[in-house]
Amino acid sequence: MKSLKTPLGRLRVIGLWEGVSFLVLLVIAMPLKYFAGWPDAVRVVGMAHGILFLLYLAAAMQVATERDWPWRRTALVFLASVLPAGPFFIEAKVLRHEPADK
Repeated sequence: MKSLKTPLGRLRVIGLWEGVSFLVLLVIAMPLKYFAGWPDAVRVVGMAHGILFLLYLAAAMQVATERDWPWRRTALVFLASVLPAGPFFIEAKVLRHEPADK
């Protein structure tokens, strides 16, 4: 399991959960709202996703500041947070190349 003790570890874990929550919102909660008439699914999952989204942005900013990331890398990580499966892409293409925490 990825460590919550380091800023990079927290970003990775939060990114995983944020990505999962976004996909659950789009693939499960939204159809339940519109096709099954159950709007509470979007309220519950949407709230969880919103909190995880904000935590992801805060964790990304902390890592970017501590590691002195170039603005383009920081912008890419922020942009990924608004795309379905974006955090998974960032984990695979950007974060896995980051050295162990300083």
